[in-house]
Amino acid sequence: MSLVTSTATARWRIRAGALLLAAVTLPLHAANAPLRLTLPPTIYAVPGVEMSLYFSNAVLAAATDRLSFSVTCAVGQSDSVRWKLNATAKQVGEHPLTIKVSDQSGRALGQAATKVRVVPADAGRDQDIALLIVGDSLTAASAYPTEVARLFALPDNPKLQMLGSQKPATTVKGVAHEGYGGWTWRAFNSRFEPTRPMPGKTNSSPFVFATGEKQTPTLDVARFISERCGGRAPDFVAFLLGINDCFRLKADNPPALDAGITDMFKEADKLLAEFRRAAPRAQLGVCFTTPPNDRDVAFVANYQTNYPRWNWRQVQHRLVERQLEHFGGREREKIFIVPTELNLDTFGGYPDNNAVHPNAAGYQQIGASIHSWLKSRLAVEK
Repeated sequence: MSLVTSTATARWRIRAGALLLAAVTLPLHAANAPLRLTLPPTIYAVPGVEMSLYFSNAVLAAATDRLSFSVTCAVGQSDSVRWKLNATAKQVGEHPLTIKVSDQSGRALGQAATKVRVVPADAGRDQDIALLIVGDSLTAASAYPTEVARLFALPDNPKLQMLGSQKPATTVKGVAHEGYGGWTWRAFNSRFEPTRPMPGKTNSSPFVFATGEKQTPTLDVARFISERCGGRAPDFVAFLLGINDCFRLKADNPPALDAGITDMFKEADKLLAEFRRAAPRAQLGVCFTTPPNDRDVAFVANYQTNYPRWNWRQVQHRLVERQLEHFGGREREKIFIVPTELNLDTFGGYPDNNAVHPNAAGYQQIGASIHSWLKSRLAVEK
């Protein structure tokens, strides 16, 4: 198959009442600064499930007008804002992808490469697998866990059991998770209230129990599995956290920003190590923190002027860069990265008035990313 190169000029989308303030106050790209174009090693795809790489999610730039993106890949196609793939069975395999970025004058600003891994739609068929999803309010909304459940309910998929104490009555039967609004990695490691330690109470981590004569709060995932999962250890665990850990960090103080991210990683490694101890066969997927709503007015609606969109976008991009460094290349530890930050439309996938919580379409895209990663692992483990 010959490579098809597609070039798209991506315009930052501006709609009435939602002017991107950063676009008119910050330069497109500093002449002496390297373009911060960040891609994961692999983008996962499954026939029948659309997958996208939204250009604005991969590059950190306050665009005054436009950037030009040239994508070279044997599969998929580009439009003005993304490369997308509706994979077919004939496209199963790995396909190199290169993205090049230029300014309005055609001056090259940078490029990056990844690979697109398309796995069979029937990967894992007839298997019986258990999945635990751990996260903050994006998970607590139950929308993307519901999409994961829907995709696995389609023909030629494994039988999926979702673990967790959070089983909202408003969602599909069988959907479960450990999602709590406002939570961080640290909260899952330590939050405990002895007077209300039962699952579903947001002041107690489902993984923390009182132990010993002094009833000391102790992180104990093995006990969580025994008491709250009926003894069924997860085959896969997906963690989607980071917003609450880093939202208050300041992009204009890089040392403090990196120190804050490092502190988050210490807590993340603690929880991952505990899961590794309690469920040594489980595959642990660290989902990259999702980018925010494109609309400044959404941040104003939620936070007035206390937390500007451009600050969080810079922090989120730096967090993704650090997540890639910290969690990448750890497959021997059964730790994997899930590129949930790319396949999310930060305009059409968000409501007008919410800074970090997607709408139904955006949540479906997050669910598709996690589903595609899971299918990729099932294809390897068959």
